[in-house]
Amino acid sequence: MDIVVHKVDEAHIRVECDDSITRELSELFTFEVPGAKFMPAFRRKVWDGKLRLFNTKNRHIYTGLVSKIKYFAQRSDYTIAIDKELEETDELSLTEASEFIASLNLPHEPRDYQIRGLALAVRNNRCVLISPTASGKSLIAYMITKWFDRRTLILVPTVSLVVQMIKDFGEYGYKGEIYGVMAGKNKYDKSAIIVSTWQSVYDQPPEFFDNFDVVIGDEAHLFKAKSLATIMSNMRNTKYRFGMTGTLDGAEVHELVLEGLFGPIERVAKTEELIEKGNLASLDIKILVLRHPQGTPKPETYPEELEYLVGCESRNRFIRNLTLSLTGNTLVLYAYVEKHGMILHKMMTDKAPERIIHFVSGGTNASDREDVRIDTEDGINNIIVASYGTFSTGINIKNLHNIIFASPSKSKIRVLQSIGRGLRKTDTKTSCKLFDVADDICSKNGRNCNFTLNHLADRVKMYNEEMFPYEMHVVRLKGSSNGSVLFQTI
Repeated sequence: MDIVVHKVDEAHIRVECDDSITRELSELFTFEVPGAKFMPAFRRKVWDGKLRLFNTKNRHIYTGLVSKIKYFAQRSDYTIAIDKELEETDELSLTEASEFIASLNLPHEPRDYQIRGLALAVRNNRCVLISPTASGKSLIAYMITKWFDRRTLILVPTVSLVVQMIKDFGEYGYKGEIYGVMAGKNKYDKSAIIVSTWQSVYDQPPEFFDNFDVVIGDEAHLFKAKSLATIMSNMRNTKYRFGMTGTLDGAEVHELVLEGLFGPIERVAKTEELIEKGNLASLDIKILVLRHPQGTPKPETYPEELEYLVGCESRNRFIRNLTLSLTGNTLVLYAYVEKHGMILHKMMTDKAPERIIHFVSGGTNASDREDVRIDTEDGINNIIVASYGTFSTGINIKNLHNIIFASPSKSKIRVLQSIGRGLRKTDTKTSCKLFDVADDICSKNGRNCNFTLNHLADRVKMYNEEMFPYEMHVVRLKGSSNGSVLFQTI
């Protein structure tokens, strides 16, 4: 037999093969890390910028990649033997899944894709479920938890999500105690369900995780950091592993890490499908390209450009006036707290002191963030000025009508997760508007475009891939002359 795959534990497998196949596997599972050249370790020349998933010394690799090794063997005409336990699956029809769900007496009937999500999880025992933001992933997590009915650890990226997940489970009908773990709180509790930020437990020894039978990683696209991979590797006895996310960034290395940690990637539904079915709110994207005055010095570097943009008074006035002109609840997302978020918040409160304008940053505690969420959920014409890090992911505000990208971004995950904040649908809200604010600081002939204008091209590509409709408008900031038109209004 050319390749023999053994189970080491629930996190790792060992591959027995000769040295030549070892080298092939090492090459197969070695990747350039996106953005590595900007990382300190690469700059200090102590790291070559590559991630190696296959350990050539002990020939260990993540358990979730066993299917990739099997495919490699078949493609290369190698004979392979795999530990039977690694290929065990369970049968669960959609009818059986529906019958089980009916026994839960949920407050509302799950949608077809949520039922399918449960069935996929049970059949595979481990997988990554991709379901659009606002599609009800917490309900899928609840149904998975109830199906296995074993000690479960749910990992989330933020304190707000700890609070929200516990609240959601209670609304779905869970009667037992759920213990929430966050910074400064005791990590050891005997509750059947523990919901924790990964930051609170990543440094715990393997023994801490030994008593968990099920792990669910919510917002699994964030499970890239070494500390998160360490958590999953330390869960040596945890057989049932499920990642959940609304989107992946398309980088092969990241998807393979997730697949290794959790299992095969399964798409439950697509955003455009759920919008078409009426499960999600419709989306109206307006790209607003701010044409800066001719003669504006074009920043030489990306950080310099960001410094210019967040400090540009006419740009900030435009964002303020746009925000105050909108009806319904509005979320304004920024990147820099003191340099931008605080300035925008002050400009808005000075201009409209009668309006309810919330400010949220990383320094806002969990209970205050929850108060902001509840106020907005129950109110009208609220404004939230929030950092991407706090409100672009995992905040459940159904009653959100407008989103403004006040700071530029080219991160696919950040953009799509931010859009997801507005896709939740209610009886009174069926659509959401996104205002994507971009900047044109190009030369007169339209050449040598600035960094963030190029990033807009990346976002437009995302919108096209996701089949999101959009319009593009050019807005000349005060003092701008009639230079060459880079974008036509459509």
